[in-house]
Amino acid sequence: MAAITHPLHSLTLTFKTPNPRFTPLPKLTISATSSSNRHISGRKLTAAIIGGGPAGSSAAEALASGGIETYLFERSPSGAKPCGGAIPLCMLEEFSIPPDLIDRKVTHMKIISPSNLTVDFGKTLKPHEYISMLRREVLDSYLRSRAESKGVMLVKALVTNLDVPFQPNQPYIVNYTVNNRMEYLPVDVVVGADGANSRVAKAIGAGDYACAIAFQERIKLPDDKMEYYENLAEMYVGNDVSPDLYAWVFPKCDHVAVGTWTMCSKQYIKQYQHGVRSRVYPKIAGGKVIKVEAHPIPEHPRPVRVRGRVALVGDAAGYVAKCTGEGIYFAAKSGRMCGEAIVKASEGGHRMIDESDLKREYLKQWDLQYKTTFRFLDLLQHVFYGNNAAREALVELCGDEYVQRMTFESYLYKKLAKGNSWEDFKMVSNTIGSLIRCKLVGKQMEAFDPNVLAKVARLHKIS
Repeated sequence: MAAITHPLHSLTLTFKTPNPRFTPLPKLTISATSSSNRHISGRKLTAAIIGGGPAGSSAAEALASGGIETYLFERSPSGAKPCGGAIPLCMLEEFSIPPDLIDRKVTHMKIISPSNLTVDFGKTLKPHEYISMLRREVLDSYLRSRAESKGVMLVKALVTNLDVPFQPNQPYIVNYTVNNRMEYLPVDVVVGADGANSRVAKAIGAGDYACAIAFQERIKLPDDKMEYYENLAEMYVGNDVSPDLYAWVFPKCDHVAVGTWTMCSKQYIKQYQHGVRSRVYPKIAGGKVIKVEAHPIPEHPRPVRVRGRVALVGDAAGYVAKCTGEGIYFAAKSGRMCGEAIVKASEGGHRMIDESDLKREYLKQWDLQYKTTFRFLDLLQHVFYGNNAAREALVELCGDEYVQRMTFESYLYKKLAKGNSWEDFKMVSNTIGSLIRCKLVGKQMEAFDPNVLAKVARLHKIS
């Protein structure tokens, strides 16, 4: 047991030392001063990260590596979020993901329209390019272990609530349960990485956002059926599988993940899952369901992502790409950016930070880098996922090799691919032509500038 005394609250807080490999921490004394950016003497800045997924683990690793005293709270380390599990090629290098974590290297994708028009999507991939498919329980466990190796204290406990201080110089109190007893920990900074139903977000009044519901079945297939999905992923669109998004079949180590998601008709999610299974039935016949998963997925950023000395990252902040549903990379990226921002603003843990530091070093930098991308994907979903006619147009466009090349270059490397003016013009023309053939052009299309459509098509990504 380790005791921490806080004169500001006139109380002594007792908690279990989370990891026996680390020695108990010295007494942490927080003294009130007139400046919220004061230097800290006799200790380092302390941070609590709530949630041990890619966002939380990446934030924790960045904080501990930068000299911050870091606690990572995860209530269910063995659990797994229902997730397609696709990550872009650039993430492997950027986050040093070992190759042995990858279940499948997808080099072929098929996108299937409501009328079952099938397009091979991935003809422009280069020999060394692929989409990595992995299981979240494997990735999350690895990232948490790596964070621990950097000095992060992993606390396997459920955080019940966060006490927000009344004064800017007081600590935040993280309340949690471990071994059926209530414990609490005072910290200087909190990073909320606890998903769409974030308790941290509620504690700081971050506001609500629309959420989709994802439903996924893991199905173990006979060997001959599994061989078909060795390096192939499928994406299905249509009102029968999702009224506003898409469904998927993604290969894993020894099974496939079959799922769907929707934002506007959540109560019918099992009906849409039945639609996916009906469409894909000949390919999965004889398979056995080994796990069923469901989870909310945010559809746009929260109204507030930073308040006081609390920052939200990953799903808690709403960083899931509209249209594609991609969230793993953006979760890990936001966590790392937030952690590095705190390290920078605190000068390696020697100075207290405040809300303006988090907004300047984290929020502003994130929005500069990704806000436009998220807006374009929102527009893309609005144009192509509204009805079956639009979805037919989307699949037709995906057959164009230039569209495929621009799509995969943007997705795999997370930067806008360099296009060709003439090809961009043809891409816009083909987009409009496809929509006309699908009887979508009218008042809705008059509102869209051709230049915007070119950028939208160029930014389109499938995960």
